[in-house]
Amino acid sequence: MPHLEPATLAYTVTDDDTAAAVGSGSLPVLGTPRLLAWLEAATCASLEPTLAEGSTSVGTRMQVEHLAASPVGAEVEVSASSAYVDGRLHRFTVSARDTTTGKVLAAGEITRVVVDAERFLSRLG
Repeated sequence: MPHLEPATLAYTVTDDDTAAAVGSGSLPVLGTPRLLAWLEAATCASLEPTLAEGSTSVGTRMQVEHLAASPVGAEVEVSASSAYVDGRLHRFTVSARDTTTGKVLAAGEITRVVVDAERFLSRLG
């Protein structure tokens, strides 16, 4: 498996990203489910350039602390870097920060497993 490059993605919190919009609370701040999706997107961005044709990855474990709230309009940078690889299993260190204030918004680990997309989907039905 080739070396995994760290990945960094940038987002702006919108009304559609709030806890109230995604059903994880009632406040107009970045919802944890959306933050997790952004962090997962960073792990995918790191891993996907190395995947063989027909392969993809699936998230299997998330251990993330959501440390600070982010209002609508906040600029959020999420990053993922490879921390551990064992065959098809890839563990990433992930973090999110507010690019205006520099405040750390989240930190943790996400694990993904590389699978054959067609075979994986064939087991569902």
